[in-house]
Amino acid sequence: MLRLFDIRRGRISETALTGVPDSVQLAEAVWIDLQEPEEQERDLLEQLLRTELPESEDVEEIEASARYFVDAAGIHIHSLFLTQSEGRHNTSTVAFILQPDRLITVRDSELADFRLLRMRARRGGVEARSAQELIVEVFEQKAENLADALEDIHLRLGDVSYMVLEDEAAELEDAIDQLAKVEDSNGKVLLSLMDTRRSITFLQRHVQVDGELQERFRDIIRDIDTLTAHTSFLFDKINFLMDSTQGFINIEQNQIIKIFSIAAVVFLPPTMVASIYGMNFKFMPEMTWELGYPWALGLMLLAGVAPYLYFKIKGWL
Repeated sequence: MLRLFDIRRGRISETALTGVPDSVQLAEAVWIDLQEPEEQERDLLEQLLRTELPESEDVEEIEASARYFVDAAGIHIHSLFLTQSEGRHNTSTVAFILQPDRLITVRDSELADFRLLRMRARRGGVEARSAQELIVEVFEQKAENLADALEDIHLRLGDVSYMVLEDEAAELEDAIDQLAKVEDSNGKVLLSLMDTRRSITFLQRHVQVDGELQERFRDIIRDIDTLTAHTSFLFDKINFLMDSTQGFINIEQNQIIKIFSIAAVVFLPPTMVASIYGMNFKFMPEMTWELGYPWALGLMLLAGVAPYLYFKIKGWL
């Protein structure tokens, strides 16, 4: 899918397309957003840029030299963006190509950051006078989305905290499962924050902008540093809750083992008495005794109750 945006009166506006845009529309667009591109769309852009667009395999490279570089086509940045599906966070890489008068983005999936940016553009809420200001706007939107994701993770962690520390009827195995998901999401946010910081630093070195844009770059980095510190706090809380959950599970297991151990000790003496009187010796005094059977039952009962009372007095039960 191909979307084109231009600048009208200092604001980003989406160009209405009825089909495949022609070369004139592409050349006049300030922002070309390519999502899951088809071959025809890729060919059009490659003709405009006179270079090949990055493939999915190239975009996912982790080396710095493959993610941040400058060539004849412009400034290239491959940046991680956060996605969410079925309650789990994932990351998706977006390829940016920044030219003096144009920004091109290539991605394989729909992203909340770009969807929100389009919605704001339709309402006239995205101010930009150049492609350089536009890419700053994209990364500002990304930082806000990462902050929202951390708030969501913090709320989920609060629910898990109540489950572990206060809800006596909670299933602790479910708490471990939720903690694992929260830890994974927090890690994905941290990875996106680190990647964003590297992207902004690269842009600061290679984009010639005025003092206002440089200050916006610095604001994004300050926000990233604050959010990174918050991820560290969340990791500490996740580890605390994970240790607490495992501790409570161990206590429950020890309690079960304790009950079985005490039951074994309580039933051992009656079993011994029953074993003695179950021997088939010829000469046993109680064999001809009228009270032998009640005597054996009473002795077994006493042998079982005595350890139980002893444990009770000691406070072991």
